[in-house]
Amino acid sequence: MKEVCLEPIRSMKIFNKISKSSIEDLADICEMKCYQKGRHIFRDKEEIKKVFIVYKGKVSLYKLNESAQKKIIFILGEEDIINAVVLDDLPASINCEAFENVEILAFDKERFEEVMSRDFELTKVVMSSLTIKVRRLYRQLKNSTPIKVEKRVAAKLWKLSKDYGVEVENGVLIDLKISITYLADMFGASRETISRALKVLQDNNLIVIDKKKIIIKDRDKLSSYFKGYK
Repeated sequence: MKEVCLEPIRSMKIFNKISKSSIEDLADICEMKCYQKGRHIFRDKEEIKKVFIVYKGKVSLYKLNESAQKKIIFILGEEDIINAVVLDDLPASINCEAFENVEILAFDKERFEEVMSRDFELTKVVMSSLTIKVRRLYRQLKNSTPIKVEKRVAAKLWKLSKDYGVEVENGVLIDLKISITYLADMFGASRETISRALKVLQDNNLIVIDKKKIIIKDRDKLSSYFKGYK
């Protein structure tokens, strides 16, 4: 058994309901991998033989358009399964890079499937991961309809504050180092467009930008703004 993976697996809430023998089986087929910020875990069209789960840090999943411009689809954090879709035996359909320094548990795909076949609780973990991603894609589709870019940015910031928010004195701090370039990649837009949208949100007293961190002054007011209420 690979002791280096056993304790991390035991500590993860997503594995709380799987059997002790399944945890030991997963430890046997696991490697701990570390990636520095900006390094790729895998690229679009690559053949992947591993199932990756974030242990510490964050990764981003993105696509490139015809102009080679990034469009970030997801930012995933601790205990998120990065590539459950790999179980369909097709090449990767997206790029994955380290959003920050990250530690990842990498499981042999075929043997991971074998453990799933013996323990339905593990299958439910994978199904839940896929379900969450589908729901997030539905929200993205809703937010991609023709509405003003500042409202789309407001909706994204609200979601990020929900996922990564930390209460501070003057609101909710999005605890991510997000540059304007990275926000632009999230929308497949130019930096200038996103800068103007952020300025609108600042002028409406909805956000504060301090040392490259964004603070949501009132999440309810931000929600009302992007939903069209005033």
